[in-house]
Amino acid sequence: MNRSVSLLSRASVGLLATLLVLCCMTGAARAALPDAAAIQAAIDKAYEDYKGLEEGAVADYIPALAKVDPKVYGIALVTTDGKVYTAGDLKTQVSIQSISKVFTMAKVMDESGPQSIYDNMGVDATGQVFNSIVAVEQYKGAEMNALVNPGAIAATGMVKGENYDAIWNSLLNYYSEFAGRKLTVLEDVYKSEAETNQRNQALAMLMYAYGHIEGDPLQATDIYTRQCSVGVNAQDLANMAATLANAGKNPVTGKRVATAENVPEILAVMATAGLYDDSGKWLYRTGLPAKSGVGGGIIAVSPGKFGIAVISPPLDAAGNSIRAQEAIADISNALGGNPYVVQAR
Repeated sequence: MNRSVSLLSRASVGLLATLLVLCCMTGAARAALPDAAAIQAAIDKAYEDYKGLEEGAVADYIPALAKVDPKVYGIALVTTDGKVYTAGDLKTQVSIQSISKVFTMAKVMDESGPQSIYDNMGVDATGQVFNSIVAVEQYKGAEMNALVNPGAIAATGMVKGENYDAIWNSLLNYYSEFAGRKLTVLEDVYKSEAETNQRNQALAMLMYAYGHIEGDPLQATDIYTRQCSVGVNAQDLANMAATLANAGKNPVTGKRVATAENVPEILAVMATAGLYDDSGKWLYRTGLPAKSGVGGGIIAVSPGKFGIAVISPPLDAAGNSIRAQEAIADISNALGGNPYVVQAR
């Protein structure tokens, strides 16, 4: 479409496309889920199949993360009609880490529209590691996305508020509405990250130099560091994923959290850049928009059906939980979660 198309026309086209997506999400796609017993059976089987898996290692480049118990393993799935299915550890909290990037991006889209993300840092996978300086330099910070560190810090810098506290409280309340409970920061993780985030500070300064952060880049970095330190359990993350699966409405609390029209764009960025360097491999394998964090969590979204989350701290070389990938893939396959699969007639 030519860029000279009016904003009204563009908005109308976007709304029509979104309505089509939402019709699919709330109609036949939702009806295709198996019954409750089959859902719980799929979760239980995945839990049993992978609870003995000992591959991978916890993140150690942040000192506090090196202390996380590698045996923590919890699964939660929440359907778009608010039913909750679980297995394993639902009490232990880990830091949300990069999963937070999804919800900060959603917040910015709610406040300023999805075009603001597209215009400021872009929506493409960079082809580089998540904290790459080369990726920033290559296109002066323009051709990336809000799920890698430079773009994520820039997105945090776009959240509206008159001062640090206003921005932070707005962001934390937004996360909490997705989770369905009041979330808090794991202060030991925040302290540890704040003492070791010099590379992120450098990335923020580069994004500031190239005009992608308009305010104080060090403030944006600190709020970003704090957002990554929010504590979540498996059910919190599943609620957050299910809210996206349900077009921005939390299916457990019934509260509208995110703008429905923005959800397709959120899921698109998750699909292309959610699992670091292995995003393409994950999408090829499952078809699910997802996001991982080095705290050990992964969320995945089956639009119109369910949100699922697994927490298991041991990571692979790309920084993604090994158990979580295996469990989510198996559960989704058992439940028909892949949105690209079309039943033959």
